[in-house]
Amino acid sequence: MSATTTSTPLRRFMDYAVLSVLAFVFVLPVIYLFLGSLKPSDEVLGGLSGFLPTHLTFDNYSAVLDSLNSDSTGYFWRFMGVSLLLAFVVVTGGLFVNSMAAYGLSRLKWRGREAVFTLILLLMLVPFESVAVPLFYMFNDQRNTLPILALPFIANAFSVYQFHTFFRSIPPSIEEAARIDGAGPWRTFFAIIVPMSKPAFASVAILTFLIQWGSFLWPVLMVSDPSVRPLPLEMSVFQGQQPPDWGQILAFGVLLVLPVLVIFAFFQRWFVQGVASSAVKG
Repeated sequence: MSATTTSTPLRRFMDYAVLSVLAFVFVLPVIYLFLGSLKPSDEVLGGLSGFLPTHLTFDNYSAVLDSLNSDSTGYFWRFMGVSLLLAFVVVTGGLFVNSMAAYGLSRLKWRGREAVFTLILLLMLVPFESVAVPLFYMFNDQRNTLPILALPFIANAFSVYQFHTFFRSIPPSIEEAARIDGAGPWRTFFAIIVPMSKPAFASVAILTFLIQWGSFLWPVLMVSDPSVRPLPLEMSVFQGQQPPDWGQILAFGVLLVLPVLVIFAFFQRWFVQGVASSAVKG
């Protein structure tokens, strides 16, 4: 008994030490990104010396915004606005569609439910790259339009699975009490299930936002008009300019990452709860 008691603090210390080291290793590229965005281009690719906070300035950010501020180059804030609009449509539409689909699969009883859920699980194994070309030919007439950049990604098999897993953990007695009080499926879902499922909604929202915000293959196939070009695609165009200015490229990368950090900070508490509950259920 005493051996277990004495080994617990040591094990906890070792766990935190290992996790701290791993966290530091994973955050190093982000630190390099931020520091490099504040340095002149000739000091960015300096190896480990790039971590030294010397000659820091915001000139790279000003240069990026100034270089993307005309009809010939496009406008940075327009690219940002397109990405934010697409992410908003995909996230909000996905939360609505996928949560309702998961609720129907997990809580409602109807013939063929298990077969449909099995099909959804199989769809999780199909990478988007394998269907990108067929989708391109199907929607070729809709190229350079904002709806076609968002609509194919609203329904998502993995999001349905996440919601399904969380909904199955909710006690059926809660819905039975609501049914006794006269609440139908719609009222039960929106008035009871949704408020109880904030962690699941936060987890799905963050993961969906991350995937949509970094989407590149589909815009490459479907966008040739700069007016509907999302930010990741514009960054690839900006990076291809010769000669490359690495300070400005890293500044562009920071501007691309900032919305992700804001979204994660906003949903962090519920996201951690959702991940923890999923781990316990798994």
